[in-house]
Amino acid sequence: MELFSRTDKGLVRSANQDAEMHGMFEDGNAWAIVCDGMGGANGGNVASSTAVEEIADQLRKNYLSGMTGSEIRDMVGRSIASANIKVYIEAQEDLSLRGMGTTVVVVVVCGHTAYIAHAGDSRAYLVTGERIMQLTTDHSVVQVMVDRGELTQAEARRHPRRNLITRALGVKPKLDIDYCECPFNKGDILLICSDGLSNYADEDQMRRILSGNDGDQAVNKLIDTANYSGGVDNITAVAIYC
Repeated sequence: MELFSRTDKGLVRSANQDAEMHGMFEDGNAWAIVCDGMGGANGGNVASSTAVEEIADQLRKNYLSGMTGSEIRDMVGRSIASANIKVYIEAQEDLSLRGMGTTVVVVVVCGHTAYIAHAGDSRAYLVTGERIMQLTTDHSVVQVMVDRGELTQAEARRHPRRNLITRALGVKPKLDIDYCECPFNKGDILLICSDGLSNYADEDQMRRILSGNDGDQAVNKLIDTANYSGGVDNITAVAIYC
């Protein structure tokens, strides 16, 4: 496996409230995290960076080669819960950070399986051959409207309320996360990204860029595509090539 990433503040925002980390375990398996902070320039940055650092620390401390799928799921869940309470407590103790929070996507790849947990509207996609599939479902106001049939996915990407999320790490003492697993085989690509990418590059663009370029070039072109479409939000992409 190979991992590539890039984060960019975009063309409009004065600061980058996105954060990401990724790495390899000693046995060659991989992990990646993307967070998109909220709560003002300072709060959003603190929430996302704190969450990423805590989750990464917990994964590195608790991962053991040969873990079962249920053990990996529990490890990821505990890692996110630890980050959630850490961000929440920090917000309660500092009035200037009150109300801060962050989206979160965590991916652990072991063997030929990807284990994915998330909250908020940052996403994970799987590219297999000529197909791209969104693996996560947004926790957002517009996704509720899509589920009700009130909006199409294309309309949701441009809706004025598209940035309103219904779950975020660090806002409450406990956080519900969604979890999924998927096969991850030779030639497949996992993309983990913030909504600064998914709102400004469509799925076919992402698939063609990832499939048609080497890793560093691919993540650079993903960022460039979002910026070309306006770059009004921070943009983060992590690509895992099997």
